[in-house]
Parts: sequence; structure tokens; C-alpha cells
Amino acid sequence: MELRIDSGVVADSRRMAAAIVDPVSAFIARHSTVSVERAVLRLLGVGGTGGDDVPLANLVVESLSRRDLAAGAALRLGAAIAETGAEPEAAARLLVGQAEDAFEGVPEEAARAALAPHVERGVARIAGRRTERDALLARLPQTAPPLLYVIVASGNIFEDRTAAVAAAEAGAQIIAVIRSTGQSLLDFVPEGSTTEGFGGTYATQANFRIMREALDEVSERLGRYVMLTNYASGLCMPEIAALAAVERLDMLLNDSMYGILFRDINMKRTFVDQHFSRMLNARAGIIINTGEDNYLTTADAVEQAPAVLASQFINEEFAHRAGLPDAQIGLGDAYEIDPGLEDGFLFALAQAQLARQIFPQAPLKYMPPTKHMTGDIFKGHLIDALFNLTSVTTKQTIHLCGMLTEAIHTPFLGDRALALENARYVMNTARHLGDEIEFRSGGIVERRAQEVLRGAHAVLERVAQRGLMESIAAGDFADVKRSPDGGRGFDGVFERDARYWNPFEEALQPALSGAAR
Repeated sequence: MELRIDSGVVADSRRMAAAIVDPVSAFIARHSTVSVERAVLRLLGVGGTGGDDVPLANLVVESLSRRDLAAGAALRLGAAIAETGAEPEAAARLLVGQAEDAFEGVPEEAARAALAPHVERGVARIAGRRTERDALLARLPQTAPPLLYVIVASGNIFEDRTAAVAAAEAGAQIIAVIRSTGQSLLDFVPEGSTTEGFGGTYATQANFRIMREALDEVSERLGRYVMLTNYASGLCMPEIAALAAVERLDMLLNDSMYGILFRDINMKRTFVDQHFSRMLNARAGIIINTGEDNYLTTADAVEQAPAVLASQFINEEFAHRAGLPDAQIGLGDAYEIDPGLEDGFLFALAQAQLARQIFPQAPLKYMPPTKHMTGDIFKGHLIDALFNLTSVTTKQTIHLCGMLTEAIHTPFLGDRALALENARYVMNTARHLGDEIEFRSGGIVERRAQEVLRGAHAVLERVAQRGLMESIAAGDFADVKRSPDGGRGFDGVFERDARYWNPFEEALQPALSGAAR
């Protein structure tokens, strides 16, 4: 089942995406953020909290002068270790309690040398968790995609654990623990396990570990590996990526523009943060999930389709530059077509197949209908069935199961079981439908796909001329306007000076040459 589309337009769209990303990449190379520096400290072994239960990584960064921060937090920590011989966490506590000029006399070479074994240990830990995943997937292989993905989100990690195990037993292959409302706006990562949250559960290292252990246990019992997903968007994107890497999460929601558009996080902060977080994801073998589906919840799915495809091209380019191979780039889309639109199913089919052909090696993430769900559970279940049929026909990879009670309440265990049953039935009975049919030349599906591709090319052309930051300010994506110097977290962006050193950026850099295009 192939659409006849202009490969020249596809190639030119990629060329323009590269031109769009070029100046942003230059900006990224000259800047860092407080969240990147905190992630570096965490990877070096700085965990735990200080006074008032503030994360120690935050306290260290806050204790540094702007001049020291411009050289990177690692150098100051290395100087403290070189001078005292302390382990990273103990040295970090010394930094918090000392004057700003403490350890200033330590030569940079000595600071770097003191950190070398801790950097090596941090990278080895990430690589080791990836090796564990590879071994488990080889021994406990999953069934064929689309991989069925469900969300648990009670606010209590221990209740989420129970719900996750039940969902896996009902057929779920991926479990996502949705974050508590507003966590993306917190400029710190909470510590420890949590039992309270609104609309979700806090993303913490302890919560990651609790869920990973539960899913490993049920994976052994079921004889198939169950994947774990969380969210790395927001003000702590790099830190969450670091914690996810060491706790062996399999996927992270990680988009180059989501936080800008939908959480009003400063775009400069977001662009820098997403780059380093994706470098970590690349080494950890974590599949990113991008957020284009959100465009369709704020604007019309038919009108926004070209912007969705344009964003996918841009997300792909950013991901490649961070070292992510195609196999780890889960580009997003959603079945958000108005149910009252004549031939809406054909339009959705065209969009899904277009993405599959343009990004053939990417594990596409397909999101369910939410915007037009009304509380009529019978109609909702039917709409979800058409979404499931679109997904299996166009060979999507990551499939978030639609809930018949969407827009009524947080799903019950029974709602998830029905959603999984619906998806399993449709995907089994229509498993090879896409291999058996072809699109009529000049028909509705093909014309729609060609129209969306041309529209995406036009969006990219406009963005390339104007610049990405300026285009976001003008509302070219999701009809949302954001200022380059506005939004949350702008004060946490700073320019690197000539001494700047991020040892993990340096250690992860060789992976860029191996990124599959």
C-alpha cells in the first residue's frame, strides 16, 4: 500500500528543515542552562537533597557565581574533588557550604582529571542499563507492532504500579505514567516516591525504579518485555532524561517545541535542553515520543495537518543532530478528525500513511481521539475502532489505546481492559490489510496526502525564510504565539565562556557520527 507522492518535495522539505535548524544549533552550541548543569551533576553522582529538602543538584547550581556557571558546574565540582578527595555527593555538599571563591586555586587540568573516573562511571552505567534492555528484549520479545500503550495516572505511584501490572496482564505492551499536572513547570525534580498528585504522578527517580521493577517482574511472568514511558518535557528535561537513562526507561516524551507551545516554557531554554536530553536518550537507547498530536487538540486536524508534518521534519532534524538514529525517533500524530466530516476516515488514513512513507524507519507514535469525544461511550468505542484500523493498516509502531470513557473520568481498570480488547481484535482481524490494498491513483486518499505534503513544504519554506524562533512568535505552529525571550525559565539560560566544559557532552559526542539518517 503505497501513496504516489513527490520524492523531490520530500527531499527538499528535509533540506529546508536542516536550514531551519542550523541557526538554532549554533545558538545551542554557545549556551547552556541550569537544568543541563544539574543533569551533569546528577550523572556524576550528585543525588539526594540539602536543606528544606531541596535537591542537592539545585543547591550546587544556585551556589555558583554567574562566572563559574558559564564555565560549567562540572569544573567547580571537579575542583572540590581534586582538593578534598571526596566523592561527588560529599564534594557537592562542600560547595554549597563554601564561599563562591572556594577551590578557585585548583588548576582546570586537575579538576578535569579528578572527574574523569566519575564521568566514565556515569557513561558506563547508562550503557549497562541499555545492555540489560537489549538482553531482556532478546529473551522476552514483544509481539508485532502496533505496540499497545496505555496510561496510568492516579497520583499514587503504588496504585499506579497495581494498575500497570493489570494493564500488562490485559495485553498492554507499553505503560506510560503520566505526570502530575504542572510538574513540567517545576524547576526541580522531586525526591523520593510520591503518593499524591493531581491528574498524574510525579516523575522522580524513586518512582521510575518502583515502576521498572514491577514491569520487569510482570514481563518475566508473561514472557514478553513490557516497556515503560514517562515525560521529559518541561524545565527539567535533561535531568529527567538522565534519571530515565539510569533507571532503564524505554521511552520518553521529548519534543523540541512542545514545552514552548503548550507550557509557555522559554524557547531558548527548551532548544538547549532538548539537545542534551536527546544526546542522553541516544546513548541510553531510549525512544523519544514527539508531541505533534497536541497541535490537533488546539486547532482543526484538517487545517493543521501540514504543520504537523512540517514539525515532524523539524523534530527529525533536531533528533539527528543529537545523535538519535531513526529507530529511536517516535514522531507523533493523532486521530483527531471530526467524526462528522465526510470521508474523515480517508483523510486520517492519508495522513498516517504519508508519515509512514516519509519516515519509514521511525517508530511512529499514534495518539487516539480525544478532542471530539463527547461522553457517548458507544460512539467513542466505535471511533476508537476506526483509529485502531487506521493504525494497523498504515503500520504505526507506538499505539496509545483510546478510552471509551475519554472526557468522562480517569480510566478505570475495566476501561483500559476494553480499550485493549478493542485494539487487539481490530489489529488481529486486519493485521495485513495494508499489504492487500492499494490507493486509487488520483483518489481522495492520494490527493489528500499530496495536499498535506505540499502544505508542509510551504510551511517549512516560510519558516526557513523567517527563522524558527520568529515563526513560533508569529504563531505558525498550533496557532500559538510565544516570544523568544518570554516564557518560563528564560533566566536559566546562559552563554558559555571559553572555559566551558560539559564532560558528558564530550563523552557522548562520538555517538553523533553513528546516527542513522
